[in-house]
Amino acid sequence: MDSGDHILDGVRVVDLTTFVTGGFCSLMLANQGAEVIKVERPGAGDDNRHSGPPFVEGQSPYFWTVNYGKKSVELDLKSAAGREALYDLVSEADVFLQNYRPGTAARLDVDEETIRSHNEEIVYCAISAFGQTGPWRERPGYDLMIQGMSGIMSVTGEADGRPVKVGLPMTDLITAMWAAFGISNALYRRERTGEGEYIDLGMLESALPWLTKQAGKVFAGESPSRMGTKDPVLAPYQTFETADGYLNVACLNQKLWRGMCTAIGRAELIEDERFETNADRVEHMDELGAELETTFRERTTDEWIDLLLEDAGIPAGPVLEPEDALYNEQTDAREAVTSMDHPEWGEIPVVEHPLKYGRSDSGFQGPPPALGEHNRSVFRALGYTEDELDELAERGAFGEEHTRED
Repeated sequence: MDSGDHILDGVRVVDLTTFVTGGFCSLMLANQGAEVIKVERPGAGDDNRHSGPPFVEGQSPYFWTVNYGKKSVELDLKSAAGREALYDLVSEADVFLQNYRPGTAARLDVDEETIRSHNEEIVYCAISAFGQTGPWRERPGYDLMIQGMSGIMSVTGEADGRPVKVGLPMTDLITAMWAAFGISNALYRRERTGEGEYIDLGMLESALPWLTKQAGKVFAGESPSRMGTKDPVLAPYQTFETADGYLNVACLNQKLWRGMCTAIGRAELIEDERFETNADRVEHMDELGAELETTFRERTTDEWIDLLLEDAGIPAGPVLEPEDALYNEQTDAREAVTSMDHPEWGEIPVVEHPLKYGRSDSGFQGPPPALGEHNRSVFRALGYTEDELDELAERGAFGEEHTRED
């Protein structure tokens, strides 16, 4: 049932973050109906605006994917006028989000104590590489470093190869999702108690809970290692080369194992003592992989999908290129990738978020903003007159280049 309401309707987020850790967090909140006001450096904006190539009509499609449905305001926080304007925004906000290195927020007078002095009930979220405490707190950190320091890279890649970074900015996105989860929790708590909240979130410790299987091995006194696409505790659960590509096969129990062997014409493997149980198959994983890959190379990926998935019900799937992953009959049916019009950039693609409610709406309510697109409209909504906006601009709040033409 579609009520026409987003769950976070009425929630205002002031977002000072750059790049992805905070940007994807506020994107998730915008998808759920929050009004996200993206505060950017005058004339430059979020560094993510310039990430590329590729560019489309001079714009970064990467920036689009992290900033649908937000409003952009340029504020010079090194100016008194810029800070005053920010504090006015904060006074009417529910959430304040920043990803400065510890110490920077205090130098800019946007630390928690200062922000809370303008809004006692605000939810303040501070994202950094290593958190606000500890001996590494002041170190810079980006996804590459955190993937390495969290153990993710050490278990990613082929067994005889070097450590490999996951092909996505994985720890940026993990941290962003923890931040959105924490903010949602804090807003729920505020509904019950009336109290604001402070969230200290570090990228490194955000990644650690995702080690699940690898952490289990450490706790059992073992050392996890790189295994390519193989799994530490299941077999076969990996990628195989086919005649024209790659195929993922997942046999999580004995029934699926026997069914797979029968479907591919290798029933003799069922009786092989090396592969009798899952524990045996894990113990002899390399031998098992060699046996199966010889067979899988005999047919195309589509042929194996028909034999395994369609005919025998064995969990199997192709390894798709990103374009095919974005555009296929399933994503079309689920409207996972759509488009929207931007008044300046024309029609742009939208990767929708997956939450589909029975009684609420979700989805982005506008395109990604041009830099400074909402300089005046945001403050008009706060009650500023045109004369007050002119004075704010003249005092340098929006940077040196802005005039009444905004």
